[in-house]
Amino acid sequence: MIEMAAPANRAGRPPRIFAALLLLVGLVFAGGGIQLALLGGSPYYAIAGAALVISAILLWAGRRIGAWLFLIVLLGTWGWAIWEVGLDGWQLMPRVLFLTVLGVWLLVPRTRRGLA
Repeated sequence: MIEMAAPANRAGRPPRIFAALLLLVGLVFAGGGIQLALLGGSPYYAIAGAALVISAILLWAGRRIGAWLFLIVLLGTWGWAIWEVGLDGWQLMPRVLFLTVLGVWLLVPRTRRGLA
């Protein structure tokens, strides 16, 4: 009788693709945010970028707290955007859409499965 190997269990893997994308986004936010702050603009992007980088590192390691940190950044982004432009959808969209889509991706069970 020939025994077949069981398929690899991918359920326990940290969301590394998500974390890598989040790291890239965080670095772009932080770099651009520092430049913006030095020009007298809002420090929001520098702060959010740093938090996204930390979140990405935690998610890469499979730590659930990285998802919670991302949620804090996402909620902060929404709060900051509404404070800045009000409820005008066309002005809100460029400020919140991309991070919101990433947040929905993080909600997908397959993405969250590898978090301890």
